[in-house]
Amino acid sequence: MKKQGFRQSQAGLHTWTGLLVGWILYLIFLNGTVSYWREEITRWSRPEIAATKDLETVARGAITHLTATAPKAASWTITLPEERASGAVATWKAKGKPAFRRGTDPNAVTIGPDGKPVTVRDTEGGNAFYRLHFDLRYIPVLWGRWVVGFCTMFMLVAIVSGVITHKKIFADFFTFRPGKGQRSWLDAHNALAVLSLPFHAMITYTGLITLMVLYMPFAATANYPTLKAYYADSAPAAKPPKPSGHAAPLVDIGQVLRIAETTWDGGKPTVIRIDNPGDKAALITAYRRPSETLVDGRHEIVLDGVTGAIRSTAEPSSSGMIARGGMVGLHAARFSPMTLRWFFFLSGVAGTAMVATGLIMWTSKRRAKLEGRRHFGFWLVERLNIGTVAGLPLAMTGFLWANRLLPLNLANRGDWEVHVMALTWLAMLLYAFVRPPRRAWIEQLGLTGLALVLLPVFDQTATARGLIDSLKAGDGALVGMELGLLGLGAAFLVMAWRVAKPRAPRKTERALAPKLAEAHG
Repeated sequence: MKKQGFRQSQAGLHTWTGLLVGWILYLIFLNGTVSYWREEITRWSRPEIAATKDLETVARGAITHLTATAPKAASWTITLPEERASGAVATWKAKGKPAFRRGTDPNAVTIGPDGKPVTVRDTEGGNAFYRLHFDLRYIPVLWGRWVVGFCTMFMLVAIVSGVITHKKIFADFFTFRPGKGQRSWLDAHNALAVLSLPFHAMITYTGLITLMVLYMPFAATANYPTLKAYYADSAPAAKPPKPSGHAAPLVDIGQVLRIAETTWDGGKPTVIRIDNPGDKAALITAYRRPSETLVDGRHEIVLDGVTGAIRSTAEPSSSGMIARGGMVGLHAARFSPMTLRWFFFLSGVAGTAMVATGLIMWTSKRRAKLEGRRHFGFWLVERLNIGTVAGLPLAMTGFLWANRLLPLNLANRGDWEVHVMALTWLAMLLYAFVRPPRRAWIEQLGLTGLALVLLPVFDQTATARGLIDSLKAGDGALVGMELGLLGLGAAFLVMAWRVAKPRAPRKTERALAPKLAEAHG
């Protein structure tokens, strides 16, 4: 038996590392790519609220609401909208009670752009896709992150081995031969890989860095008794003082915003926490918008809650924290202006398509070799490809339809939006196993396109945030969402049409025809 060369061994490594975790990688890439528009999706998911243009108005409205609702609370928290978001969220924590962690906070109220409380539907919006791409939702969080980390490491191996395997990959980037079956899938896979190769390497490596303490905690545990002690030292937080028992008026919130803007050279806060409100010992902590800095981490100002005097400021200071924060910031791309965000998004689309074409190429390459024989592995991969590559986008579209159609008073409505997405995906996976493969591709791609195209039509007729309404209001974010849905829907319909389009048998298929006929009697 001829000894396998290095490049041939890398080809096998590339194939199997990509295939074994390919479906989860597709989920990670697709949901991560969509998450670049997390704020816009969240805005679209709450059609009851308009765009926020005046930060001070919503901040004052939040203070007014909290003063009337919970004047004796241990702390107030105001989450202010960034430029791409709308509305503020005001919450309070009772004395002696732990801070609320997950789900819908019963003490939270949305403040509209006019500074008054507004009732909005319970929804996770874009956060559903963002959390799914690294938590996997339905399994324990730590397990989900371990699975994602394992698959991400496989992705890194697949990238490196793919570059080694395809020695002419850069030359092949300029070659695309449509209508050639397996050759066309390989050309598309190569072109998509090279087109965004730096992005793929960056996003995969920095994805591992974001959870590096989970995957490799040894440096932290070697120097600290617990991971909790490490986090407390690496990102220290000011402890709220005990209330004095003497009432005192809170400093004007507008002054707090102006102090933060001056300190941060025009930067604005995204969260304001007020400890001991209404007390002489009140303390205000303002956290800077993550979109205004590349380095992810705690950027904060601590103010005296009565006088507004600055007590302290905090920024990532050590070289290690700055390096890690920079990589996390690069991965999440919160800092990116619109042009760069589009570049990240399109590179993510290329990465998603690269994973999809790799999965499809595996079956395409083996179909002809099997000469009519279909072993279980091929049958399973082919069906999983259909249910994932075509079925997952339909499931995500189902989430958007659930946002519009579920009853507004439904308990745990935000969770049910995600349940609809999961059930739709499960249905599409099962559907792929009972339909002929080609018909399943056509039907799932076509249904996804139709569902996407009809969403803007429904919005225009059933909400006050349709495409025409948003154009009149000059709301660029929602206009972009509606046009994006139409564009994606059209793309899926074109893909369904291309799959359904009759084609002449290729040369290899004509050569195999007698053998296939004999095999089938």
